[in-house]
Amino acid sequence: MPVRHRLLAITVAVLWGLNFIAIHASLEQFPPFFTVFVRWLPLAIVAVLFVPRPDVPWRWIVLYGLGFGILQFTFLYWGMATGMPAGLASLVLQSSAPFTVVLGALLGEHLSARRGLGVLVAMLGLGIVGSQRGDVSAVWPFVLTVLGGLGWAFGNLAVRRARATQPVALTMWMSVIPPLPMLALSLVVEGPTRIGDSLTSIATPVGGKAIAGLVYTSLIATVIGTGIWSWLMARHPAGMVAPFSMLVPVTGLTAAWVLLGERPTGVEWLGCAVVVVGVLVTASGRHTPERPQAIVSRPHLPETTMSN
Repeated sequence: MPVRHRLLAITVAVLWGLNFIAIHASLEQFPPFFTVFVRWLPLAIVAVLFVPRPDVPWRWIVLYGLGFGILQFTFLYWGMATGMPAGLASLVLQSSAPFTVVLGALLGEHLSARRGLGVLVAMLGLGIVGSQRGDVSAVWPFVLTVLGGLGWAFGNLAVRRARATQPVALTMWMSVIPPLPMLALSLVVEGPTRIGDSLTSIATPVGGKAIAGLVYTSLIATVIGTGIWSWLMARHPAGMVAPFSMLVPVTGLTAAWVLLGERPTGVEWLGCAVVVVGVLVTASGRHTPERPQAIVSRPHLPETTMSN
């Protein structure tokens, strides 16, 4: 994996780590399922009106939207709304990495000993941090967030199989899948009254922060972050790219410490350091691309856009 691609993966991890602060702000105002609906709706409208559909079969767009767009964020937002702290959520959601590696191996992707060791080391780091923060999380929010990680893993594999030459377009069109199911789920579970109350009280400082959080989540974390992630997943084995997501809790825990007053202990910082070591081990070593070479040579590849 070239150094430039590793730096891009690290950038995405930072963007996604800060995203948990934005999600926290949005959930202070809106119910969780409705928040997922509002997160995806603007992107879906823009995609349908202005973005050409990517050159991938519909099944991959639907599976990507189901795994990444619906399952991941339904469970994550639900978990955070029921008590999962932002910093801890950024950690637990990284269960997506081992899920992705395992699912990728089941689908025939090669898992080297070095990469497997790196995943184990990184998971050890996650375990160290989680063991120190278990007292602030109930079992149910924890389980919901882990299920969100599984949804993310399904999305990762869909992106890998799609091998899109236009990853931003794929991300935008994936956003067409979640809005209607999430609106229906919100109306049934949360009800029109709760939704209406969250909208009528939006002209408050809390409401302003919630809107800012939605903008960050939709534009920065989704369009930019997920676009870069899709670009990387299309060019490297899922098991090589996915472990970089384990750097997200390093940013998430730090941001939650500074902005929300969540105070990591020395042991938690040690766990974060172990995560970094695990990711470096996983990403090191030589890899000779196979099919991605054909993708690079195809037209309309946004090399410049995704690198800037």
